[in-house]
Amino acid sequence: MMFTNVTRIKDFFIVGFPGLSPDYYIPVSVVLFILYLVIVGGNIFILVFVKCESSLHKPTYLIFCHLAMTDLAFGTATLPKIISKYWFDDSVISFYGCFVQMYFVHFLGAAHSFILMVMALDRSIAVWAPLRYTAVFSNTTVSVLCGVSWILPLSWMVGIVVDALTLPFCNSNMILQCYCDHIAITRLGCENVREVEVVAVAGAMFFLLVPLGFILFSYFIIIVAVIRISNSEGRMKTLSTCTPQLLITFIYYMPRCFVYLANIVGFRFSIPVRIIIVMLYSLLPAAINPIIYCFKTRDIKENLKSRFLVRKINTSSKT
Repeated sequence: MMFTNVTRIKDFFIVGFPGLSPDYYIPVSVVLFILYLVIVGGNIFILVFVKCESSLHKPTYLIFCHLAMTDLAFGTATLPKIISKYWFDDSVISFYGCFVQMYFVHFLGAAHSFILMVMALDRSIAVWAPLRYTAVFSNTTVSVLCGVSWILPLSWMVGIVVDALTLPFCNSNMILQCYCDHIAITRLGCENVREVEVVAVAGAMFFLLVPLGFILFSYFIIIVAVIRISNSEGRMKTLSTCTPQLLITFIYYMPRCFVYLANIVGFRFSIPVRIIIVMLYSLLPAAINPIIYCFKTRDIKENLKSRFLVRKINTSSKT
């Protein structure tokens, strides 16, 4: 099962967490299943709540909805397979199924990065030109920008996947990861790996670093604008409108930057540690973001409070 030649590979095997004792398979699968339920429940709640509350039909919350869709899709693309590995001892994924999963992993990551860039643009315009914000940054504008964020990575990621498909896999079919990603798959190739990796790295630099550069610039000019506000109350109020966006961006980018910088300076993680870090920075934001939306965003928090208050009053009147 472990070793095969290029003509016989039909399936890959998801290793998951190497060295994990079978005694922990069920507890790990339960934890991952709960994580999946949190991701699905939290992000569907945000989508439905924003849809039902007409007062939230604003650019900022439309962006939150697009982020929720990427988080929901990413969790659905990655978690069911690794849950089934530990719950049902099913570690097999078909050859083409693995590449389909790889496509969605990287496509959704790239789309998420560009939507974060749109979110940074939203906040920078709101801070620097508050009087013109509603005219410049309408719901239509956000829909177009977020639509472009979804469309832009589509064809490039197809090219990345097709390029990886050309590799001959002649040594091992064991995926040392909890899901199929480009690095885990290309490491199994035995020829032309360097060329495929160069193309993939170029794409990663564009889809991650270009949005990150724009985001850093946007929040830099926001900080400049905040410093220029004369009174402390105004500064705090302005910063509070950016807090959810800052938290979401920090949680998404900081672990990734840490891993990339560690590789640059020559620090190498062990395989189990690397897999855990990748799982944390890939899936934890998808679970935490809905909590940030609810408790760090004033409009959503106030709408939730009013809903619960009305329900409480109705319940009391019935009794």
